[in-house]
Amino acid sequence: MNRPELQAMAEQEIERQKKFRGRLLYCTSTACVSSGATAVQEALEPKIKLLKDEIELVPTGCMGLCGRGPLVTVQMKDQPEVIYENVTPELATEIIDKHVLPHKPAPITEHVLQTDVPFFTKQTRIVLANSGVINPERLEEYVARGGYSALAHALREMTPRDVCHELIHSGLRGRGGAGFPTGLKWNMVRKAVGDRKYVVANGDEGDPGAYMDRTLMESDPHRVLEGMAIAGYAVGAEQGYVYVRGEYPLAIKRLEKAIRTAERKGLLGSRVMESGFNFRVDIRIGAGAFVCGEETALMASIMGKRGQPVTRPPYPAESGLWGHPTLINNVETFGNIAAIIAQGAEWYSKIGTAKSKGTKIFALTGNIVNSGLIEVPMGITLREIVFEIGGGMMSGRTYKAAQTGGPSGGCIPTEHLDTPVDYESLKALGSMMGSGGLIVMDDTTCMPKIAKFFMEFCMDESCGKCVPCRVGTMQMHRLLGHITNGSATEDDLKRLEELCLLVRDTSLCGLGNSSPNPILSTLRYFRSEYEAHIKGHTCPAGECEMSERPILDLAELMHQHQPVEMEVS
Repeated sequence: MNRPELQAMAEQEIERQKKFRGRLLYCTSTACVSSGATAVQEALEPKIKLLKDEIELVPTGCMGLCGRGPLVTVQMKDQPEVIYENVTPELATEIIDKHVLPHKPAPITEHVLQTDVPFFTKQTRIVLANSGVINPERLEEYVARGGYSALAHALREMTPRDVCHELIHSGLRGRGGAGFPTGLKWNMVRKAVGDRKYVVANGDEGDPGAYMDRTLMESDPHRVLEGMAIAGYAVGAEQGYVYVRGEYPLAIKRLEKAIRTAERKGLLGSRVMESGFNFRVDIRIGAGAFVCGEETALMASIMGKRGQPVTRPPYPAESGLWGHPTLINNVETFGNIAAIIAQGAEWYSKIGTAKSKGTKIFALTGNIVNSGLIEVPMGITLREIVFEIGGGMMSGRTYKAAQTGGPSGGCIPTEHLDTPVDYESLKALGSMMGSGGLIVMDDTTCMPKIAKFFMEFCMDESCGKCVPCRVGTMQMHRLLGHITNGSATEDDLKRLEELCLLVRDTSLCGLGNSSPNPILSTLRYFRSEYEAHIKGHTCPAGECEMSERPILDLAELMHQHQPVEMEVS
């Protein structure tokens, strides 16, 4: 497929859609499917089938307000657009009667979402521009909204150096958590010496409460593939891999279909868009190990080895998959590429802050009215996210803290609600951007218990290769257990702090380095709660049950948990 053929496909799809009197879009993302979207689909299909020449029924990706699903959007030529929440099979029938069959009006007064509210108006959707709007399994709908035009532009009008420098000027930083400048990383791989290079999209999203990458792969898979193809052209790679968690079957299915369709149309594979550029994409499925989100462990898994981190340097840009230069970016990072190439670095760099450009996707969850997936400009305050976009706390409770960065992040208290959400500001508060999980907690939450929850996660997910992480996380979890049950002493609190610093400074990879962050941030802002558990044997939030239990010393703990026998490669 060449550029004129791509344009012709877009025009044909636009004309096809114009023939319908209306369209009914229903969310088929994992969040809505889990709340009954399949039953809604089964109720809609028989009625729409009778009107197939007038009304189109469109399965879409995530519409954003996941806590109100299933969601259905009605787009009729003679009516304003309406979005319905908490749709049941019965309500689906009423929606058709009201909007599609005017001779059978059905008064629906509930379940209508207001679209002029901050949840929608304060978002800036770049990566999620197509999410909830197109059928993710139809290439034509992606192309009709400009899909693959950025790839065509890069192949015909830009050199690989031009692409890398455009990204450098855009200010895009990696969305996986570290925030390394994307253009600089691409340029390093471009300049690296090697007869073979690789591009990897990291979709191994494992933070509790996070589902940004999963949703993007489910809702707009071609956007990810187009970003990867542009990357392949820019760095000189002919092979790409999407590394996806095995727990994401819908994302895997849609990516597989998108790859096959793109290959048939000449948008991937040999001589992409009738150019001299070849680029093939394959999927590699992870087994659910959180540590495989770390790039060296991820590469080991792709190569069929045990997913464990190794020391750096060399970095993947110099020696990655099978010893060849490798570019690794988060799925959301690739989701930004097509928009930047199509609209330019200057346009993108005007969004966000001086050092944190563009937008960020967050999975907004917790004790909040509006839970769901949001995309907001960098620099927006936490207060705006929680109380405007999120609608404030549920049941009239009081805000206590927001956890950003998942198990690697920290808890941000009330006094810092007006902090801009960007890489530098969050780091200064003892937290981090992370991949985009944002869990909001109210005044009924016990902060030592929250720290214990995240430490348990890190303890379970430790690969066991290095002693500080393998033993340190276990001991920290044990000490937190004694704090929450009221049997700890002040010496135990001191020991906990010392362990945090030891594990942070001596662990092999980012999992261990960042695992103490939830403890350190809650100690920094909520130390009085730890002291109440220790000195007063009470839980201010009323969550913990106080009881006396003996504390195992470190020698006994080490005896109970001997190191497992490791593979030597």
